[in-house]
Amino acid sequence: MVVRDGFVPMVVREVRQEAEHVVSFALARRDGQPLPEWEPGAHVDVLIAGDLVRQYSLCSTPSEPTWRIAVLREQNSRGGSTWLHDRVREGDIILVAAPRNNFSLDLSGERFLFVAGGIGITPLLPMVAAAESAGKDWSLLYLGISGRSMAFTEALRAYTPKVVLHRDADSGVIDLEATLDRLGAPGATIYACGPAGLLAAVESYAGRRENCCVVLERFTADPDSVAVPQGDHAFVVETSDGREVKVGADESILDALHRSGIPALSSCREGICGTCETRVVQGIPDHRDQLLSEEERQSGEVMMICVSRCLGDRLVLDV
Repeated sequence: MVVRDGFVPMVVREVRQEAEHVVSFALARRDGQPLPEWEPGAHVDVLIAGDLVRQYSLCSTPSEPTWRIAVLREQNSRGGSTWLHDRVREGDIILVAAPRNNFSLDLSGERFLFVAGGIGITPLLPMVAAAESAGKDWSLLYLGISGRSMAFTEALRAYTPKVVLHRDADSGVIDLEATLDRLGAPGATIYACGPAGLLAAVESYAGRRENCCVVLERFTADPDSVAVPQGDHAFVVETSDGREVKVGADESILDALHRSGIPALSSCREGICGTCETRVVQGIPDHRDQLLSEEERQSGEVMMICVSRCLGDRLVLDV
């Protein structure tokens, strides 16, 4: 096995069926060294093959000796979930990067409401545990199609009655607004993860309520944020070894690099995961990701090459 920079070999200690089409994997370092510290909301990058990377939320707790990720077999898998479900078994070695966190939990508030849809339960499990340990006032609303499709419901029984499970197959489509009101969402901090439709509904709800803060973890990007605007232009990217790559008006920097045989890790291709973050040596990026802060955008030091482009005619990148 060839180890890529930033990735370490991990042993799969356990493979467990958590629900219909959902399997979890418990991971430990192959060399026996302690795992790096992490906080609720963190995810890890898993190197599937070549330059294909996928992100999976850590759904164990930071105090556990192994990391656990849970993977839904996607109907339209681009290779990640199918590879893990079909090929990875206990005792296998896979390459995993250190945890990163774009969905941090801030426990300084008084009231918390966690909203999960389907596999979106994974980053919320350690958040729930942290809120309970801190003695916070919290509730969890967990939505699914059926009981068979909802992972970790047995583990959540320990938090009854703070957990509300809604199964469409049993109760029909939820009245989300009335349910959030009943659970005390106004005045609470809402952490939500799940399908785009659910997140849009939660965000809309929070916008209509006073003192209602919402923090989202998205599976997919807002299409308007990554669309190539009419009149976009071609430009040139120079690599760290002096090679020049022309980026067409209708292609990404990432695709142009791959077309030229220059390797670059990537995953979401939507500017929401951070896998393709690249240092900018020279030039002004046109940022179109949904990760960087305004301060990071203004500094121009890094960019997401899967969606972001160039405001001028040339960029020099550390690739």
